[in-house]
Amino acid sequence: MRREYITKSPEETRELGRQMAEAAKPGDVIALTGDLGVGKTVFTKGIAEGLEITEPVSSPTFTILQEYESGRMPLYHFDVYRIGDPEEMDEVGFDDFVYGQGLCLIEWAELIQEIMPEHYTQITIEKDLSQGFDFRRIIVEEI
Repeated sequence: MRREYITKSPEETRELGRQMAEAAKPGDVIALTGDLGVGKTVFTKGIAEGLEITEPVSSPTFTILQEYESGRMPLYHFDVYRIGDPEEMDEVGFDDFVYGQGLCLIEWAELIQEIMPEHYTQITIEKDLSQGFDFRRIIVEEI
């Protein structure tokens, strides 16, 4: 199933993340892709809000994983942009998180495609500057 959303502000992008998180269940995995600066972190902050997480959310670019446990279920936020080999994910216990009881959100998941679970939600965020600086097309697909 493929759905497409258009947002025209960071607030709308965040709100879409919030709405999606409200329907999330323990064990769900989201692969979040898109170029640098398209709003992946803004979307993730919305996910955290939808999970009722009270901690500040930031991009885990230099730590690979940020864990947020204060909400109705844990959020495991991966940023695998700097991963050279998918086997490096074993060092952070990737499988324990992906097959655990939280929501696992993985930025740049295409870099570790071969170790992704069989079923997950693929969310691609694209911008189109001809439509305006804050225009985003957000494509959601069940894999």
